[in-house]
Amino acid sequence: MSAEVERFFSEQSPLATEVAAFRPRAQQREMALAVAEAIRDNAILVAEAGTGTGKTFAYLVPALLNGGKVIISTGTKNLQDQLFQKDLPTVRDALKAPVSVALLKGRANYVCHYHLERAHSDGLFKTREDVRHLGKIKHYAKVTDSGDKSGLADVPENAPIWMHATSTRDNCLGQECPQHKECFVLKARSEAMKADIVVVNHHLFFADVMLRDEGVAELLPACNTVIFDEAHQLPETASLFFGESLSTSQLLDLASDARIETAAAAKDFAPLPKACDELDRAARDLRLVFKKEGRLPASAAENFREFAPALKALGEKLAQLSGLLEKQAERSEGLENCWQRAQGLAQQLAKWQKGDEPDQVRWLEVFHHSLQLNTTPLSIAEIFEKQIGGSARAWIFTSATLAVKKDFSLYQAEMGLLKAKTACWDSPFDYGEQALLYVPQNLPEPNSEGYTEAVVQAALPLIEASRGRAFLLFTSLRAMQRAHEILLAEFERRGWDYPLMLQGEGSRNEMLTRFREHGNAVLLGSQSFWEGVDVRGEALSLVIIDKLPFAPPDDPVLAARIEQMKKQGRNAFMEYQLPRAIITLKQGAGRLIRDETDRGVLMICDPRIIGKHYGKRIWQSLPPMRRTRDEAVAVEFFNDPASAGSTLAE
Repeated sequence: MSAEVERFFSEQSPLATEVAAFRPRAQQREMALAVAEAIRDNAILVAEAGTGTGKTFAYLVPALLNGGKVIISTGTKNLQDQLFQKDLPTVRDALKAPVSVALLKGRANYVCHYHLERAHSDGLFKTREDVRHLGKIKHYAKVTDSGDKSGLADVPENAPIWMHATSTRDNCLGQECPQHKECFVLKARSEAMKADIVVVNHHLFFADVMLRDEGVAELLPACNTVIFDEAHQLPETASLFFGESLSTSQLLDLASDARIETAAAAKDFAPLPKACDELDRAARDLRLVFKKEGRLPASAAENFREFAPALKALGEKLAQLSGLLEKQAERSEGLENCWQRAQGLAQQLAKWQKGDEPDQVRWLEVFHHSLQLNTTPLSIAEIFEKQIGGSARAWIFTSATLAVKKDFSLYQAEMGLLKAKTACWDSPFDYGEQALLYVPQNLPEPNSEGYTEAVVQAALPLIEASRGRAFLLFTSLRAMQRAHEILLAEFERRGWDYPLMLQGEGSRNEMLTRFREHGNAVLLGSQSFWEGVDVRGEALSLVIIDKLPFAPPDDPVLAARIEQMKKQGRNAFMEYQLPRAIITLKQGAGRLIRDETDRGVLMICDPRIIGKHYGKRIWQSLPPMRRTRDEAVAVEFFNDPASAGSTLAE
């Protein structure tokens, strides 16, 4: 297979006819050979490939050449769609490989005939827009082959009506569903079972495998190779699914569904609707115990006087509903399903109430309309090691950001991959010519009052020099919103006409489209814009990062992990917090240079990158761009890139 891989990434590559911009890159060829070797040996490979390496083709080519069944898991559904619709067909055509490809998403991404009909007959509409959207979904369900809601552009993915037109793991009737044979989910799974290459996303992979659902878990036994793209996201995603979560939203959905099923099949049983109302009220009362959104440990929640009684009342109302549903379960598949759900949720709630287990942390997350009770393992390494050690197959983990100065120890330790082979390929882009790192002088400490104001003032000369064309990335929503207020006033005062965009003013994809179209916009974003965003060309020439992205130390899971490491006599900051912050920073910095013709300035405002003993380790982990602390030099870069650049203090 190695010879074929070599040929594919040579001057005579068949890709040259399929991809106009294709040119041989040593990094891409070397990575492809390493992936081919891992597949041949059923080995584990952890591979970092810098921006521009072409890692997608580097793993697709050997995967398709090898034959056998391959599961590719991506970080987002957008990347999943791109792989399925664009990258895989391109490589398959270039290789002339007779392989079949399938796309598999979670249930909530497919129209459910049963719930769609129920929504229509029960009239579950709050607005005229809901009615209009439902009509479009009904028509779509009749003409679509896949039932994938992403194929219906006329109805936004976040439209409320989708809740009533799709199913979840909780409310899916399975084989008891009267429209079981027409099910889009089952059709997708059937196609995935037959296909050579199956594209999933990380959430689906772990949800299915951990819950032993009939999706990925069913595919794995026949699989030769598993490839995780954007693998830096896995520790957090895996932690979520190796733990347990129970949300008040699940309880509200149960109450709503039980109410509907009672009206359809048990109208004569008056206690049930009353019990549904009481569970609904108890779930809402529990949420109202907390005035502020955010995360907190279970121990902190227990300090709220109303929490314990509200939690107890919720358990009692759930048990009451479960008992009544049991008496009526045989009257319909829907009531049976509600009873099973009530039992499962009651068990989860009781388990959470029992208290902390060794090596786990209990915590809560308060959202605007709901409350989630979580149990998360402090380490997933041992659990994940067991998952991948079950049978002989290749496991490939790849991303642009997995290492700190080519050191993979944090990632390997987190994921239980200590025996994995590791490899790192730098970006082929000429960062020394294309980019400048600018760290402004005289900024206050990041935690000081007025820090965001100081960041904006330092940013204004650069925004003017770059003529807009900027991303401002923040580590908190509060700082982002404050910066937006200041910039609005400054733009008006200075008479600047750069379009000013704020995260949340539309979906990420919509905002990126508008940003590219404007060509001189300034976009303020927080977490969702730090990664997975690709703006090539002059539209993005300046990336400003307000602070080093350390995770909040009061995050309950992080705090528990730090405490555990301290007990073990380890340095949690140097071993865990700092490497994670560096990997996140690399993601944010990676938004700047996306093509070999891109030029731009990366402005990191946090003075700790210079003033702290660990600062050198941070900026040395970034691509090798020129560096300056002189505002005039940074401004000049936009006029004359060749002349700009000096060196930060070593």
